[in-house]
Amino acid sequence: MQNKYPIVEASDGVTRQVLSENKELMVVSFCFEKGGEGALHNHRHTQSTFVRSGRFKFTVGSNEFEVSGGDSFVIPSGETHGCVCLEEGELIDGFTPRRDDFL
Repeated sequence: MQNKYPIVEASDGVTRQVLSENKELMVVSFCFEKGGEGALHNHRHTQSTFVRSGRFKFTVGSNEFEVSGGDSFVIPSGETHGCVCLEEGELIDGFTPRRDDFL
């Protein structure tokens, strides 16, 4: 099945593509070049992150940690978070409810 959602530039060195969604849930691919950043931010959505490939340094609240291909974790609603890509890679994020700002 062909994806109906476009690939968009999320920030310098980072692209985003919605993979699937409904009102309650959204799955999104983020592709990072080495050095690409997901700036610190927060949102009302609970987020699950699966590291499909690459290596990333994450900040979630007051915690900093590195993750690589195969790792996954959950970011609670409202928690400030962001990342820096250490090795080119892809994150698959799930959001509940859906991130309408990505549509």
